[in-house]
Amino acid sequence: MTEPAADRALTLAEVAARDSTHPVALVLGVFDGVHRGHRVLLSAVREAAAARGARPVALVFDPPPIEVIRPGQKVERLAPLSENLVRIQEAGVEPVALRFDVSVRELPPEAFLEALAPGFRPAAIVMTADTAFGRDRAGTPSRLAEIGASRGYEVVLVDPELDDGPISSTRIRRALAEGNIPATTRLLGRRPSLSGEVVRGDGRGQGLGYPTANLAFQYRPALPALGIYAGLVAGTAGAPVATGALISVGRRPTFHDQGDVVVEANLLDWSGELFGQHLRIELVGRLRDERRFESAAELTAQMRRDEVAARAAMAGIV
Repeated sequence: MTEPAADRALTLAEVAARDSTHPVALVLGVFDGVHRGHRVLLSAVREAAAARGARPVALVFDPPPIEVIRPGQKVERLAPLSENLVRIQEAGVEPVALRFDVSVRELPPEAFLEALAPGFRPAAIVMTADTAFGRDRAGTPSRLAEIGASRGYEVVLVDPELDDGPISSTRIRRALAEGNIPATTRLLGRRPSLSGEVVRGDGRGQGLGYPTANLAFQYRPALPALGIYAGLVAGTAGAPVATGALISVGRRPTFHDQGDVVVEANLLDWSGELFGQHLRIELVGRLRDERRFESAAELTAQMRRDEVAARAAMAGIV
């Protein structure tokens, strides 16, 4: 299986130029977060590929089509593209990121499949009943089955994964924005996470006895409700960190009247230099709302209580 592209989506021409020696079983979508619903599709495309002697492939649209269809609308991501591609690959499916742009948006489903044909020879296309792609969403399962009858591929219909209704990235973002970590974790099938690079902060945490790693993001992350969270922090190979953390998502109202939203983590049982390194934060539970304190001393006292609560929330995890 080929390595996924780290962060770059390929143009349609680049995808078409790929090796087409073997037929593929294909599933298409954004796959943001690679949640439980996505994993049902990935399992189905593996099975479809095995039954047909084909390679299982997930064609991942990036950016999300809605950002091209409705210019100016930006989707907050449950994970950066690189992490989504890795998770798809870990599920046993080859991920291929396709740059979704105006030219791709305007292609009817027949033309889209024809454009892919040099790089992909579909033996099967896996879809749910409400899946559609191509101009005006004309590429429905019934239409693709008609096309497939003459082009030698089948449409494999899969029932969506349900949890009090269909599981979707939009639904998960909504639960996360409400600070509902248990629901977010259940729908994702794992703890929600944020990935970013440690940048210089204003040093206030150090002065309060709770030094923090401030994160900057190379993607537009879906953030939880403002507040204080218990979580886990893991680093890259160059920053072998794995520890519990006290995490703040907020505007730091004790020191700023109208500050930007900042994500910062106090690593509870680790010390060292993290500036410039990449960290991944997993949210375990929400401890409280963000609030303004009358003094630094009052804030520090609350942080001590938060630490106790965070350790209790992570008991048995770290």
